[in-house]
Amino acid sequence: MQLDDELVERLDRLAETEGTNRSELLRRGASAVLEAAELRKADRSLRDAYRRVPQDPALVASAQRLAARTAPEW
Repeated sequence: MQLDDELVERLDRLAETEGTNRSELLRRGASAVLEAAELRKADRSLRDAYRRVPQDPALVASAQRLAARTAPEW
């Protein structure tokens, strides 16, 4: 894998700050990229499902009323 010098320096500084090494940071980064891709795929699947079978407006209104009554006050 080719990394430019500036990126290597930034990774090394972060690794030192976090008490780890560059390889571990790159493993974490790769895992984060893969997880983000999986979440995007799940989001697409959910959106597609709602396009095929839209929500019932009466059910949405009922859920909103229930949420308004049960939501804690911040």
